[in-house]
Amino acid sequence: MIRGGQCKAAIRMLAGAGALALVLLPFAAAAQIKGTSTSLPVPRFVSLKADKVNLRSGPTRDNAVNWVFTRVGLPVEITAESENWRKIRDSEGTEGWVFHTLLSSRRTVLVAPWAKKEVRDYPLYDSRGSSTVTAKLQPGVLASVKSCDGKWCRIFGDGFSGYIEQERLWGVYPNEVVE
Repeated sequence: MIRGGQCKAAIRMLAGAGALALVLLPFAAAAQIKGTSTSLPVPRFVSLKADKVNLRSGPTRDNAVNWVFTRVGLPVEITAESENWRKIRDSEGTEGWVFHTLLSSRRTVLVAPWAKKEVRDYPLYDSRGSSTVTAKLQPGVLASVKSCDGKWCRIFGDGFSGYIEQERLWGVYPNEVVE
């Protein structure tokens, strides 16, 4: 039998445990899950190694091809692993399975793919926080990542090289450091 004083103590203890859980939740969410096949973090960004990559409905060659990617270097996000297969998602949210050898660990990004319909260019600077614009990139431009510090990324591509704000890119996580 629980008495009034004991009940209040139990409620305080549960409330304290709940508050502790709320404090620790962001740290638990930040802890990455490791892939079952590679022990690498999942999710993680990679890029397409080939200029023709079949996106399948499941992790075997017996599954239907739902989509064919035709852009080598396109950044994709691995969201799951199953033996030699990786479930990936592109910048538009298209998901499916690809064989692991069709993916590269080379980091690439798309400039603001969510803004394709906007008539807007994104400035590329000669250094972090600089006011000197070296190029203006349109939404959907593909670039290779040289580094990111959590706020700025140094990228390069066909005829351009410089720094862009990390939040304008798809292919790197917010605040992610890439060396």
